[in-house]
Amino acid sequence: MSPLSTDPVALTQALVRCPSVTPIEGGALTLLESVLRPAGFSCHRMTMREPGTPDVENLYARFGRGQPNLCFAGHTDVVPVGDEAAWTRPPFGAEIHDGVLYGRGAVDMKGAIACFVVAALRTIERAGDRQDFSISLLITGDEEGPSINGTMKVLDWMHETGEIIDACVVGEPSNPKALGDEIKIGRRGSLNCELVVHGKQGHAAYPQLADNPVPKLARLIDRLSYTPLDTGTPDFEPSSLQATVITVPNTATNVIPSEARARLNIRYNDLWRRPKVEAWVREQCTAAAAEVGARFDLSFSGTGDVFLTKPGPLVETMRAAVRAETGREPVLSTGGGTSDARFIQAYCPVIEFGLVNQTIHAVDERCPVSDLTRLTAIYEQFISGYFGGFR
Repeated sequence: MSPLSTDPVALTQALVRCPSVTPIEGGALTLLESVLRPAGFSCHRMTMREPGTPDVENLYARFGRGQPNLCFAGHTDVVPVGDEAAWTRPPFGAEIHDGVLYGRGAVDMKGAIACFVVAALRTIERAGDRQDFSISLLITGDEEGPSINGTMKVLDWMHETGEIIDACVVGEPSNPKALGDEIKIGRRGSLNCELVVHGKQGHAAYPQLADNPVPKLARLIDRLSYTPLDTGTPDFEPSSLQATVITVPNTATNVIPSEARARLNIRYNDLWRRPKVEAWVREQCTAAAAEVGARFDLSFSGTGDVFLTKPGPLVETMRAAVRAETGREPVLSTGGGTSDARFIQAYCPVIEFGLVNQTIHAVDERCPVSDLTRLTAIYEQFISGYFGGFR
């Protein structure tokens, strides 16, 4: 067998050397297909499209036709390297120094993909002629981008073709400090909001002839920012609203602008659903606008609602695998940002477990080679445990 099929470190290096910055495939999916097909996986490459967005290549690969179908989901696309001169190692070189593998995507999340592939191939080899299971991979090239032509559309294709997954592990880097710290069992919802306050343009020396929207926008943001949504729940931290962008279409210091805009991001827990969040934002804006006589418009966008995978066979099997290989008792967490699990949760139970996330998106992204070996062992234990063991 090829070293790429048996060595998670070699496969991680090969994947990192594919310059797959969103939305460029960069050879990463082709490489995975070349490893999976000879092992008996049926591979479906699909390019998804949407007007106004870049085309994205995706891969769905499946071994076996039995049920249950355990799916691993991930992405081969990576964020740009940033200031390449600041890197101490070539960002797509996948060099190993002092037991540490450097490269963009090593942690987020080509390393986890490599570990799962090798773990799956080892499990399949041990399974022999057993036919009552399937292992699949859903790999996108759009997670770090708009997330429009990736996992969401592959899931639509799977639904249309009758392709069913029974459980899923997303290999996002879930551990804050050490392998085995956390298993993600849910995520807060994420909602974007654009707030526009309208005014009347005029000379700054004659404010009585104009209507300045800037202080009115500030009042609305102040109310939104300092009115708590909640105090948290047993499974989730408190919801929060953050003003992230404020813009005024004006470059002159002596002109009162005609409008002022703000962009907000709301992360909400399981006390909320999107319509309720939108109604709350509108209510707060209306109350603040009445105080200062503001005219405003609101628009909302977002693709991820809150979800929680309750502890059960999927969670407990991963917890047991982590405990067996690391000696740690992982915390069941719902913190952090969003992932493609937000799409998958509508189809089956989903959890997230991957590498340590301290260097993701950073200069000199890197992971210890030992973590790749250990994560492969965790995945191998998990896959075997999920299917009831393979002798």
